[in-house]
Amino acid sequence: SRKTQPGWGLFLALLVAQLAPSVSAAQDAGRPSAGLSASANSSSLATAAPPTQAALTAQPRRANFGQEAASAETLHIANWVVDSGDNQRLPFMIVDKVNAKVLMFDADGQLQGAAPALLGLARADDSAPGIGDQKLSTIRPEQRTTPAGRFVASLDRNLQGQEILWVDYATAISLHRVIKGKPSEQRAQRLDSTTSDDNRISYGCINVPVNFYETIVSPAFTGTNGIVYILPETRSARQVFGSYDVNGDSRPQGTDPSRPR
Repeated sequence: SRKTQPGWGLFLALLVAQLAPSVSAAQDAGRPSAGLSASANSSSLATAAPPTQAALTAQPRRANFGQEAASAETLHIANWVVDSGDNQRLPFMIVDKVNAKVLMFDADGQLQGAAPALLGLARADDSAPGIGDQKLSTIRPEQRTTPAGRFVASLDRNLQGQEILWVDYATAISLHRVIKGKPSEQRAQRLDSTTSDDNRISYGCINVPVNFYETIVSPAFTGTNGIVYILPETRSARQVFGSYDVNGDSRPQGTDPSRPR
């Protein structure tokens, strides 16, 4: 058989040595991360590609409120969530503290239901340090706040075995069926009133009507996490969430509303 000349063999050996790290790195980059499927990993890689010109000029996506009336801040955040994909294809909820109202959306931004809510007695957007470890009897009135922010929420059970939606475990904030409370608090009557002025009564948790919880909230979060956006009342929603106006010129250039989310 014909022998390969020494110089040519050396050249091939060097070429293979140079290519080997690149091939290994490419294979590693394509390997799904722990806990993710190959298809999920491929989807995340696809979103990294620069948006096309058609995507740049595409119409923004918006939430669908149906016939439900909502505040300007609620409309702003719901539309931003849907357009930006901030909910990561999870169901999401908006808690409008100013108007004491809860709105539940599916992953695509279709409104599933809305209801009045009881909220923290104190009007503020931050939780007191260490509030989650305090006994209820030691929490002062000015500390009874429902904090603003974006929270990953999931269903669980309280010490009495009743299902609740944990909004923020660290500060002991949950959303649950309205409780009786003290007779003087008249929580059920406050929910039924036509004004939101009397809906500030809780230690910080969000109380909603029993039927709304059982027919809307619980099914929406069964088997999945979801995102809860609690709107601020002392700051703007843009300050808290870093949101943009879907309907205005402040929508970031390059946003691709058609990309997989």
